[in-house]
Amino acid sequence: MSTAAAAGGGRRRLAGTIRTRLRALSSRLGMLSQAVGGRLDLRAVDLECLDLIDRYAPLTPTALARHAGVHPATLTGILNRLESAGWITRDRDPVDRRAVVLTPVRERNAEILRLYGPMNRSLDQILARYTPEQLELLADFLDRATRAATDAADTVAENR
Repeated sequence: MSTAAAAGGGRRRLAGTIRTRLRALSSRLGMLSQAVGGRLDLRAVDLECLDLIDRYAPLTPTALARHAGVHPATLTGILNRLESAGWITRDRDPVDRRAVVLTPVRERNAEILRLYGPMNRSLDQILARYTPEQLELLADFLDRATRAATDAADTVAENR
């Protein structure tokens, strides 16, 4: 076997390992979100939508449905739960008074941060071992993988 063929096989094996580890990470993060959601009396989808609202607020329900990949009818129940539990507010858009915008109740963030604290501290320790250049590479990989996942989800949704 040539060196190039061996290198290609090694590359394929490493790429497969990375895919497997990304799936494992996704599964474990899902389990973490389930545990956090359970402590906060939120469903996993509620927690995901709350995170999106926190990151992109002010956000319209339509934009949130697109970001979360959730049907608008399903989103209504999620928003009702989040609002009644005091996690978000629904207010009139100051630009278009007919529209509604979603805003997180930021005073509640400490509850979530406390529960994610062990994971955040572990990540800080892991990331401290990398050089700034390696961190840039990791950030680039994660950005590209996130875009690929978004594109794949869009493709699946379009082909229903």
